[in-house]
Amino acid sequence: MMKIMIIEDDLVIASSLQEELLKWQYSAFYVTDFNDVMNTFTQEAPQLVLIDIKLPYFNGYYWCTEIRKISQVPIIFVSSQSERMDIVMAIQMGADDFISKPFDLTVALAKIQALLRRTYDFTGNDIYLSHRQVHLKTSELKVQYQDQEVELTKNEIKILEVLFLQKGAFVSREAIMMKLWENDSFIDDNTLAVNINRLRKKLAEINVTSFIVTKKGFGYGLQKDEHDETK
Repeated sequence: MMKIMIIEDDLVIASSLQEELLKWQYSAFYVTDFNDVMNTFTQEAPQLVLIDIKLPYFNGYYWCTEIRKISQVPIIFVSSQSERMDIVMAIQMGADDFISKPFDLTVALAKIQALLRRTYDFTGNDIYLSHRQVHLKTSELKVQYQDQEVELTKNEIKILEVLFLQKGAFVSREAIMMKLWENDSFIDDNTLAVNINRLRKKLAEINVTSFIVTKKGFGYGLQKDEHDETK
């Protein structure tokens, strides 16, 4: 289930967006602490962000810039400030799309789904995610690199799925554990470390090494793309 974060201080709009997204089987939540948006973002690790421009404390441009420092997650601005320069500014700050208020929920949903399709490669009901020529096949419980494959456990698949969907960012241990708890598969911090180590060993079997990176205080992430490493 794709998770969508709504950063909107108008509760009526935030709740209506959440309700519509839930109807379409998305996991949607809205921010309540506008002074600590980044902590919510890193803890929840959403696959898409909807954000207003006018917000308490800091505006949407600021939070978009902060998110872009650690993640390439798709971002859509939803705002009544929809003059040409507002839209240009949003795109320059790192947004992927812009929805002007007032908006039709059907149109908003279509834009959200289109951006999710462009960002995450869907095939039927399965999700095929790729990074550095490593391909995750969730329904088959396998990961593939070049002409080699290795089978994974359900927990290992879920861990990799979270990291693939947030490639370019570090995902907190808590966010990964929450992903596993969603399916009644309890796991604590020590067990997570064991799962990560086993996963690294399985990836090494198909010559994928140093793929999962640990950053103290931030969590786990994927090795950068080759073109990023030259920056």
